[in-house]
Amino acid sequence: MQIGLIGLGKMGGNMAARLREKGHEVVGFDFDPDVRDVATVAELVDRLAAPRIVWLMVPAGEATGNSINELGELLEPGDLIIEGGNSHYVDDRKRADQLKERGINYVDAGVSGGVWGRQNGYGIMVGGSAENVEQAKPIFDSLTPDGGGGYVHAGGVGAGHFVKMVHNGIEYGMMQAFAEGYELMTAADIVDDVPGTFDSWREGTVVRSWLLDLLVRSLDEDPHLDGLRGYAQDSGEGRWTVQAAVDHAVPAPVITAALFARFASRQEDSPAMKVVAALRNQFGGHAVTKATDDPAQTPRS
Repeated sequence: MQIGLIGLGKMGGNMAARLREKGHEVVGFDFDPDVRDVATVAELVDRLAAPRIVWLMVPAGEATGNSINELGELLEPGDLIIEGGNSHYVDDRKRADQLKERGINYVDAGVSGGVWGRQNGYGIMVGGSAENVEQAKPIFDSLTPDGGGGYVHAGGVGAGHFVKMVHNGIEYGMMQAFAEGYELMTAADIVDDVPGTFDSWREGTVVRSWLLDLLVRSLDEDPHLDGLRGYAQDSGEGRWTVQAAVDHAVPAPVITAALFARFASRQEDSPAMKVVAALRNQFGGHAVTKATDDPAQTPRS
């Protein structure tokens, strides 16, 4: 098939390469002149035969909105936009309705696989009408793993990004559990080989996973993680997952705690814990550890 792809960064660039390796013709646009095939989005549209398929892999939010607005002016009835970033599912429905007025079709696709997707294949979670999804099915088949799996048509417009959002929320919880297990084993004086322990879990255990493989790889490169700061950013999907849980009155304590743990990682000296320390001192007479004190020398109770 022929497809236009806007956004040739770490994900989009590797996706374009995998599609070309599978025999598809990819016309790519990016602001980086070193990686793009055309200089403008208008030129990309001109290079594609109708009915056109254009896949967006740009940051969620304003960048995605601007790209869709520009394509809405350039594409023709019967053309299809696939939004493959991490957009909020609520925005998908609004964009699909706006494009429908021009006869332009819309599919949302959550994509998972990171920088390893070119080699291993991607997980693709799709939302849209059966007709529109079927139009792009050869593209989805080429991006997903060669052995099968990794694909779901989750529902109507917005469903693809909704399930990708939940996927990322679950990912937050899994990562946090591995992180807490690591800290506990390193804090105890009974475990001599923490990296080896994680490595041993990769086979025959119920916690074996690709995330575990990546953790072992990180520990192989830096056994004590000395080269990293204890700072974790969140890309937005965790917040949306927690908000959706609130909206639907679904308890999600693990995902919520994992999100808040990332917030805590950005505080060098937590104001909240300062309040806890002050209150303990007031009602219990506990010594307050000052910012200049050595916590190891502070009496505990």
